[in-house]
Amino acid sequence: MPGSIQSIERAAAVLHFLGAVPEPVPLGELSRMLALPKPTVHGIVRTLVDVGFVVQDPDSGRYTLGEGLSRLGETLDPHLLRSRSVNWADGLAARTGLEVQLGVLAGQGVELLHHVFRPDGSPQRLRVGELQPLHATALGHVLLAFSPAASRLQELVSSTGSTPTSPVTLTRAVQQAFRRGWAVADGTLRPGVAAIAAPVRHHLGIGVGALAVVGPRERVLSVAGDPVPALVEQVVAAAAAVSAHLEDRL
Repeated sequence: MPGSIQSIERAAAVLHFLGAVPEPVPLGELSRMLALPKPTVHGIVRTLVDVGFVVQDPDSGRYTLGEGLSRLGETLDPHLLRSRSVNWADGLAARTGLEVQLGVLAGQGVELLHHVFRPDGSPQRLRVGELQPLHATALGHVLLAFSPAASRLQELVSSTGSTPTSPVTLTRAVQQAFRRGWAVADGTLRPGVAAIAAPVRHHLGIGVGALAVVGPRERVLSVAGDPVPALVEQVVAAAAAVSAHLEDRL
């Protein structure tokens, strides 16, 4: 059997030590107590700081446990995600002229937490609370690609002639979404309607939701059927802004 990984053992030792003392600890003391060279300990604690498990006092330079450890295992409140997303979703709709949807994983579907109407005054239906199929939406492809909680789909029901209904086709679309960092859907849920979605993330990049623009095919895709680059950039930027806001405020 393979042996233990030394770097992980050392990181665990740092965390155990910091958790056992009531006051922030200087680097030299960590090095002495762990019987490790200062450069080695510094590399470990800097990595732990980067992931939020350790914090460094900006004045003294000493180290203590961070909030990242206490947040392990917690789930994100959907209402909090919605409240953190509203401004960027509204702005995205205003800039693109398209409807915007925010969705989260809900069993084998995507639950819409927030829906911004197209700002053109045309008749529209509020879709908040609607459950959409994962395999037939850009939101769903992003959640399947970036959420570790995404379950294996049991049944791929066709919504249109373009809906991916084979595991091979769906897997290819999800893998492409992961490589690109965004997903596109062309008439897979409703004929003539296309969408571009990007992941909303927190905690080391884990996907907790997805943000999408949705609209008529000719507004979202080029004549050749490719997503309009400017729309991709705006969706990705908005999702990244929401992700950063989550990290700042959680």
